[in-house]
Amino acid sequence: MPTYYRARGENLPLNPDTRSRLRGSFIDLSDGVTHYELTGPEDGELVFLLGGLTIPLFYWDGVVDQLHGHGLRTLTYSAYGRGYSDRVAGPYDRELFVRQAHELVKALDVPQPWHTVGSSMGALTALGLLLRSHHQTKSLTLMGPAGFTEGDAPPVRLATMPAIGPFLGKQLGQVLLRSHLSHNVRTPEQVRTLTDMVCDTYRCEGSMYALLATLHDYDLHRQQDVYRQAGRLGMPTLLLWGEQDQVTPISKLPEVKALLSPERSHVLPACGHMVPFEYPEKTADAMADFFGGLRRA
Repeated sequence: MPTYYRARGENLPLNPDTRSRLRGSFIDLSDGVTHYELTGPEDGELVFLLGGLTIPLFYWDGVVDQLHGHGLRTLTYSAYGRGYSDRVAGPYDRELFVRQAHELVKALDVPQPWHTVGSSMGALTALGLLLRSHHQTKSLTLMGPAGFTEGDAPPVRLATMPAIGPFLGKQLGQVLLRSHLSHNVRTPEQVRTLTDMVCDTYRCEGSMYALLATLHDYDLHRQQDVYRQAGRLGMPTLLLWGEQDQVTPISKLPEVKALLSPERSHVLPACGHMVPFEYPEKTADAMADFFGGLRRA
């Protein structure tokens, strides 16, 4: 059974009754139940979308609709501790999230090869998945990828300290979460939409515990070696980055390009950290054009 604490405002248990009212499907993997959606044209190439630190699968809705219009099939899911997937016991490290993604595509027996897409922290999970399944992967797309910062900001270091972290998580977790989300996108309207979507799922018991445990357990800094290993595979790669990204700064783009040697890279002007959320049509168009180029090659 989970050993997480319950933060203020977490009053929604995750159980079959709660989940029966939600769209999407659920599957029991080795570490817990995962909420996912496999949608779009059944004969379309599959695009597997891996999300970042806080987001549920609903984050991808805009870009998923656009990808379907390009004839592509999509698989989205909520990582453990996010959305309506289980809050689990044990460390929230990269191995947990890579294992979840790998087990999900195996359990669903999806067509191979697929296109892997990772956003922010999901980029590191996508790289871990790629190292396990590069023979089943057709391409790699990364958006505002994490892993190049030198260390956590002081508020994060404080919130993940064993002595004080649980207290801050229980009492101030929602405040810290809302502050973080406000820096992810540019406009007040987008901030409200994003915050409402994410915080609605943080009513689930154990959500804040999972978030802070991930910040503590998942090494998000100085991950150049992971990118270097992936670059050696020669996987066709697309990079998308927001020019005004305040979370994974655009200044890291030259370093990422040097490590991955992507076929294409696009910087979206007037865009913050969450490229597919802010500009779903442009994001889908860039991916569809990239995938089409691979088919024609």
